[in-house]
Amino acid sequence: MPDIIKLLPDSVANQIAAGEVIQRPASAVKELLENAIDAGADNIQLFVKDAGRTLIQVIDNGCGMSVTDARMSFERHATSKITEARDLFAIRTLGFRGEALASIAAIAQVEMKTKRIEDELGTKIRVEGSKVIEQAQCTSSDGSNITIKNLFFNVPARRNFLKSNTVELRHITEEFLRIALVNTGVEMSMQTNNKPIYHLKKAGLKERLVAIYGKQYKERLVPLEEQSSIANISGYIGKPEFARKTRGEQYFFVNGRYIRHPYLHHSVEQAFQELLPADSHPSYFIYIETEADKIDINIHPTKTEVNFQDQQHIYAILKSAVRQALGKFNITPAIDFNVEQSISFRPADKNGPVANPFDSKPSDYNPFDPIAHPPLRKPESERDRSNRENWQKLFDDGDTHRDGDAVQAGMFSPEEGHSANRGVLQFLGKYLITSTSSGIMVIHRRRAHERILYDRFMLQLESGSAASQQELFPQQISFPLSDAEIIRELKPDLEKLGFSINDLGKNTWVVTGVPMGTVNKNIKELLEKILDNYKNNLLDLDQDIRANLARAMAVNLAVKHTNTLGAEEMESLISRLFSSSMPETSPSGKKIISMLREEDIEKLF
Repeated sequence: MPDIIKLLPDSVANQIAAGEVIQRPASAVKELLENAIDAGADNIQLFVKDAGRTLIQVIDNGCGMSVTDARMSFERHATSKITEARDLFAIRTLGFRGEALASIAAIAQVEMKTKRIEDELGTKIRVEGSKVIEQAQCTSSDGSNITIKNLFFNVPARRNFLKSNTVELRHITEEFLRIALVNTGVEMSMQTNNKPIYHLKKAGLKERLVAIYGKQYKERLVPLEEQSSIANISGYIGKPEFARKTRGEQYFFVNGRYIRHPYLHHSVEQAFQELLPADSHPSYFIYIETEADKIDINIHPTKTEVNFQDQQHIYAILKSAVRQALGKFNITPAIDFNVEQSISFRPADKNGPVANPFDSKPSDYNPFDPIAHPPLRKPESERDRSNRENWQKLFDDGDTHRDGDAVQAGMFSPEEGHSANRGVLQFLGKYLITSTSSGIMVIHRRRAHERILYDRFMLQLESGSAASQQELFPQQISFPLSDAEIIRELKPDLEKLGFSINDLGKNTWVVTGVPMGTVNKNIKELLEKILDNYKNNLLDLDQDIRANLARAMAVNLAVKHTNTLGAEEMESLISRLFSSSMPETSPSGKKIISMLREEDIEKLF
């Protein structure tokens, strides 16, 4: 039997390594940006075309490379960051694996121009599919200029598995922001399809957060600061009232590196306990500094997961720091130095007589006696009497019985005039209860309204016609880049639902019209919640984009439990529910109707 184990060619080995390191265009962006930071650059430019499929280019003003270093950088396991195995346990740099450029060159057409400050000429290298096509001297500015074209050109299977341009660009933007949020002393810019997206100048952390997420973040952030012998923690957390439905704006950085850490995330969530609804998530930008030999960052190929030696202690310190920051935000009183003159007291004359602070009154004095002390009341004018009578007529319902047998207010609201003398009861503001021939039907009010709205929105999206209420004063709103891209993607469908929005550029929009029924709502907040639910629903991979949008709209516009419905509103709600396509379940698949059969009720007695 012949030998069957063979040594793989370098080109095949590089493609296998590329499958671990470069999973999508965003992976290549991450590696190039990290190398630029390690090179000491304080100005980094990122250019992207077709969400990285056609072009990824990173230009930096770092230290650059010599001729030998430039050629060696495309070899596997070649790096300047470590020299021996024990260096792996004291990592302070970002790109130390030594496979980034080799992996990228195995699956793309790469051109690199690089020059050191002390050199007169730079080096140009072109590599395609791990083969060096050209190496020569060239004129170049200090630093490195790396261009990646036609990613996965020789691995069509991987290219076919890429998502839409919107999704891939969102991943690239996320990698860019992770680098920008931790390197605030570096000027960074990003362009996509020749359109500038970000231009972040050198600034403090809060200024950079505002530059990325918008001016509204000035009022949304609470500073976080805690120092200990184990770790130093700093950053910002979002105020509870601005919590989101999705986990988008949650960042941990350890020693200048972005990480994901469910255990520490649980610590932050515990600190926010009882301050947020169950389905809301806080925003945070938390930076942890600890000794390099106290963490292990080699447990994941993308280096986004770490192990701490003192994990439990850091958990406790982080939880305490977040609670302390929230406590300062919640209990610090606002001091007003403009004292009202009516409550000012003049100090008593030190030489004057001391007066009795209590008036001498008879022991039977009653200040609340209406006869001895009639209340001071302005005489009722003709206009006042007319207004009072009109209000009495408005709220006076001749059919309403106010005797002792009336149903307790706030608990049940009987519906009058219902067909077959079957009343509809409203219980705790959450349920509608009515009798049927076989027992009692309980309807979850909010879920029923979600089903009705969902069906209506789906019909509008299919027909393309919806009533729109024009805004008297158009509202100008802005979103982070990731949300702005979703708005652009959903704009045609949003207009079918009644929104009228115009793109002003730089992730800013003007809203001139809104769907009927949303006139008095905060449109910025409404669109943010719709986007949050939309992104949250993206986890359902089989869900259509329009169905996702209709579901997000329905969830945010459904009637709240705090709103009490009148008899006609309850009747209309039930009628529309049973006219819908699926009255038994909500758009999210939850139960709307539950039946209590006669035998179930008899078992209670």
